[in-house]
Amino acid sequence: MRLPLFALVLCQSLAVVAAAEEAPALGQGLLSAALLPGWQEKDGSRIAAIRIVLAPGWKTYWRVPGDVGVPPQFDFSASGNVAALQVIWPAPEVFESDGMNTVGYHDTLVLPLRIIPTAAAAPVSLTASLDFGICDEVCVPVSVALTQDLSGPGAEDPEIAAALAAVPRPGPGLARCTVTPIRDGMRVAARIDLPQAAGETALFELRTRPMWVSDPEIDRQGAALLASVDFVPEDAQPFDLDASDLRITVVSHGDAVEIDGCPAP
Repeated sequence: MRLPLFALVLCQSLAVVAAAEEAPALGQGLLSAALLPGWQEKDGSRIAAIRIVLAPGWKTYWRVPGDVGVPPQFDFSASGNVAALQVIWPAPEVFESDGMNTVGYHDTLVLPLRIIPTAAAAPVSLTASLDFGICDEVCVPVSVALTQDLSGPGAEDPEIAAALAAVPRPGPGLARCTVTPIRDGMRVAARIDLPQAAGETALFELRTRPMWVSDPEIDRQGAALLASVDFVPEDAQPFDLDASDLRITVVSHGDAVEIDGCPAP
């Protein structure tokens, strides 16, 4: 299974191959990468996780990395006994540097994985090929290969449990959107019914069609958060944007809400 995202364009290059156990310091901002084995759920599914540890000051990116960030790519196709796999994203942070925003994580990132085995009673051979960017004063693309055999009941991992607790809470029906064509794509303006919160911003994406998204323009109208962005495809042309495919994540200090679908007012 591959999550298709844009190609990386960065200042330097770095290739790293890591084993299932955490490796020694790898340099260039990446200290270690590993798969955490996690546990088996009562329904036979498994919870595991990717764990990435960065050097102080270094950051990596969310699934939609912002105006100048680097979108990650994950490939689990070499895994065995996997019928389906979901990457679960904890709420990200918004970083500002030189007047530009990026969206992601610092220090340690734990990305939970929900795995549906083909045969619930058999072990899972989990193989992950990861391509992602890390940045400090320079930005570096990293390639990491990880493997881990998952078997038995396992045990709940507090790091994975904390990452699951940090996932944005669902906010169905909180947003209404107006979609209009622009010269090189489509503009989406959303009215989101949420109380004002410190540091709030709205992050937009299309779930099934990744593409460049501008930084949001944010305003307030009483109890409503107003946010607008531009979606620009590779051919820089207006396109048929399906509002039901929109996902909006509202992030503020200490809270995050995820809204799937954004019907017209």
